[in-house]
Amino acid sequence: MARAASVDEYIAQFPAPVQQVLKQLRRTLRQALPGADEVISYTIPAYKLHGRIVIYFAGWTAHYSIYPATAPLIAAFKKQLEPYEYNNKGTIRFPLTEPVPVSLIAKLAKFRARQIKPKTPQPKTSKPKTSKPPR
Repeated sequence: MARAASVDEYIAQFPAPVQQVLKQLRRTLRQALPGADEVISYTIPAYKLHGRIVIYFAGWTAHYSIYPATAPLIAAFKKQLEPYEYNNKGTIRFPLTEPVPVSLIAKLAKFRARQIKPKTPQPKTSKPKTSKPPR
């Protein structure tokens, strides 16, 4: 697969049925994360808030995935994620043959957004003034 410069280019590389699923996934993520910037990162689509990646997605032959599936996210949605495959490497896989679980994916994205805190500038610390001994 060629490197895509945009999410549109990324989705266009897939067969039409996969494109439809990825477009629905994209709409879901954009609605769940209205203030997020849509970018390509690590060659796949991602959404950024406060300068940090909230969530990625990728299309594959038989499934699509979202990342990162953090331990707190898995714990919070363990029951809803039971029908899907996920692993301890941060991946949740959804089969292309089933309808996109729009509500669940929106909840996952919003949960991830809450995990991403705005970077707060660290207060500048001034070096303590040392007094030189008199000569």
